[in-house]
Formats: sequence, structure tokens, C-alpha cells
Amino acid sequence: MSEPKSEFLRNFIARGYFHQCTDLEGLDSVALGGGLTGYIGFDATAESLHVGNLVQIMLLRRLQQAGHRPIVLMGGGTTKIGDPSGKDDSRKLLGPDDIARNIAGIQQTFARFLSFGNGPSDAIMTNNADWLDELAYIPFLRDYGRHFSVNRMLSYDSVRLRLEREQPLSFLEFNYMILQAYDFLELSRRQNCLLQMGGSDQWGNIVNGVELGRRVDNRGLFGLTTPLITTAGGAKMGKTAAGAVWLNPDKLSPYDYWQYWRDTADADVGRFSPICPWMKSRGWSSPGAGNQRCQNSPGDGSNGLGSWPGRGGCGSRDGPPDLWRGWGRQRSAAHRNRPRRPGARYCRHRPFPSRRSCREQERGPPADQGRRRAGERSGARQRCCHPD
Repeated sequence: MSEPKSEFLRNFIARGYFHQCTDLEGLDSVALGGGLTGYIGFDATAESLHVGNLVQIMLLRRLQQAGHRPIVLMGGGTTKIGDPSGKDDSRKLLGPDDIARNIAGIQQTFARFLSFGNGPSDAIMTNNADWLDELAYIPFLRDYGRHFSVNRMLSYDSVRLRLEREQPLSFLEFNYMILQAYDFLELSRRQNCLLQMGGSDQWGNIVNGVELGRRVDNRGLFGLTTPLITTAGGAKMGKTAAGAVWLNPDKLSPYDYWQYWRDTADADVGRFSPICPWMKSRGWSSPGAGNQRCQNSPGDGSNGLGSWPGRGGCGSRDGPPDLWRGWGRQRSAAHRNRPRRPGARYCRHRPFPSRRSCREQERGPPADQGRRRAGERSGARQRCCHPD
């Protein structure tokens, strides 16, 4: 189709978010008219979201910035089952107390990115346990189960891949896609929600919801997905040798969070760029691009993300100070006020002091490091890690 006319879809495609849509022209027409309501669901499997969820959080933020209303759906009901998508084995079943504690921890994240309230474009947070816990099994199967084809459900990747690898798939997990489809139908009735968004691994579940709305209520619903972001080596974004990169500071220290972005490889900058909400789209390539360097990168061997969490992103200083938890700024202020170590080299562009510049660190320690005394300079000439 031609270029979308609505602001939301133009930005969505220009920034590399787009992967699939059930009806792009129809969605563009609805978005152009204003007042579009869309949602993304988040299961409460842990007390914090991780950086792999940032793409979906930014989608909701973009939707609100375009004048539409985002809904954050907490999976208080579906968490009791567990989404089989992208998993080789069953998720650990959590009790009601664990789920409630996880939801309380996750809610902290969204307040930093979305504006909640009662206005026409204010975000809403709801819990699917409000309606899933009240379902009666036999009436639910009779009214809604008859609209799902087992043949088609077996063809979805979340099920097919598990069966091909001869890995167990419980009947409980098999029902997950039915409940997610029902969530879409219920939100369309309660909040006039017409759009469900998610990662490409959720495509089958989203399509089921669109079809269920059409068959039961004759409603025109839409599904929109983003590509899954992986590193150049094929690993999932946000996964490290030490575990997940959590968003809540009580799960991961500010220093380790900042260091994760500082250590991003050049080949991954273009892939991770959709997460940065205030960067101009011309400054980076799409997440599926290969070895691309951000155009705002200083060009000195660093990746351009060193100042991202605290100063906007990719060398930009126009980012909202409340985003990214202000970690870079807090850490920088703490180091400016701390007692200086004798002989330490400080760069005004970096929040962390170092005895050697970025270039020297890449070359390894000087040969005479063991004989260095406080205040001495040895090895290569000290240089600022960023050009003026």
C-alpha cells in the first residue's frame, strides 16, 4: 500500500517497528480518524520487566504521543497458565500471592513512560483476572470454544515447534491462545479497544483474537506486530551471561544497567534503536539491519550509546530526564561529588572515572602498570573519550 496517512503508523513504520498487520489500510483509516484504543498484554512472571519488553512499552508510548489511548493489560489470569510461545518447556506455575506481588513490581515501570488518567488519550491499566476468573468452563466452551479450529491451532509456531521437537505441551498451555483471544474480545466490549499489538511471536494469538471478534460480535479488530529484536549473534535482546537485564533498580543495580548499554556492540546499535523514544528516525537504521552505526555516534570507536540511559540517547541531550530512571545523571553526580583518587583520569563526557581513556582500555593495560605510582602518567597519551 501507499505510505500511511496517520501519524502513528507513519512513525511506526519509519522507526522500524513494523512486521505484520492484519489490515494495514483499515487500521490507517481508523487511526486517521482519531480516538484509536490499543493494548498490549504483559504476564506477571517476575517482579520486573526486562529490556526485551522495552519495545512494547515504547509502542504504547508512541500510541499515546499520537493522541490515541493505550491500555496496559496485566495478565493476572493468563499468568496462572503460562504462555508457551518461544518456550521449550512449561512455565513455572505461580500462586495468587506471587502474581499479585509481581504485578505490583511491574506497575512501577509504566508510570515512567505513560500518562495515566481519565482523559481521552490517558493510559489505562487493567487486569484480565477481572473476567477470566469469573468464567464458567462449560458455557465458555459452548459460546467461544466452537470458534477455534484445532487444526489451525496446531499450525502456530508456539505449538508446532514444541511438537516437532517432541517436547511436552500440556493441555493447560494449549488453552492459552484461546484466553488471549478472549481478552481482545472482552477489551473491545469494555473499552472499545480495536487494536492489539505485540511481538512477532504473538502473531497467531493476535489473529485468533481478531477472528473471534469478527465471528462473535461482528467487530472489525486489528493486529499489529513488531519484529523480535536479537543481537548480531542471534541471542535474545536483554539476555546476558548473568541473566536478564531488569528494568527495576531493586532487581539490577543502576551501574550494571548503564554498563549493559555502554557495552553494546556496534553491530547491535541499529537493532536496538527502536527502544530509544526521542531519537530522530534518520539517526539509525531498522532493527533488522546488519552492522550499522548510528549517525550520531562520535566515530571514535565507541558505539554512541554510552550516554543513552542518562542523556537522551546516542549523543542527544534532549531526552526526558525522568526516563531510564535517570541512572546516568545520578551516577554522574555521585562521582562528581566523591573524593578524587590520586592519579585518576576524569573525562567530563563520561559518568565513570577511569585511569585510561576508552582507546587505551581497548588496547589493554600498559606494560608498566604494575610499577605505576599515584600521579604518574605512562603508556599512551591520555585523551578524552569523546571529541569536543
